[in-house]
Amino acid sequence: MEAIFTKVPPVYLISGSTALAIFMGIMALIVRSKAAKKPATIKKIILPPLFMSTGALMFIFEEFRVPGIQVLEAILVGMLFSIILIKTTNFEIRDDSIYMKRSKAFLFILLGLLIIRLIGKLILSSTIDIGELGGMFWILAFGMIVPWRIAMLVKFTTLEKIKGVRH
Repeated sequence: MEAIFTKVPPVYLISGSTALAIFMGIMALIVRSKAAKKPATIKKIILPPLFMSTGALMFIFEEFRVPGIQVLEAILVGMLFSIILIKTTNFEIRDDSIYMKRSKAFLFILLGLLIIRLIGKLILSSTIDIGELGGMFWILAFGMIVPWRIAMLVKFTTLEKIKGVRH
């Protein structure tokens, strides 16, 4: 089977994926700001990583497969980035419901992580195949969102138990 990306010039792949990453970052900010206006639920905390997990199907294709050491590196970087998100994500009780606290730092952190990701992609795209790089960044993102959401779930359920809030 011929590689998926061989017919598209790398500059278009890099430009397109960069534009898509910026768009997704903006969408994440919008979704996060709207989420703070509605009560948090266990379902809202758990579903995003489950939905994202379907992206692992990309590894069916050879172009996206990542060597073991790079898988480990991507997971570790993702987990490192998750610490920042864990520290800035908190909950509060309002009107007998649990809401995510708005954090001014979150906007800057998310933009900072997006910029780091874009710079990393531009630097690494000269030495790593674009498909493999896409796989690495998916692993990094998944390695970031899973610990973050687990920490959110722990914080949420702890607050739920302490305050006796029911949904």
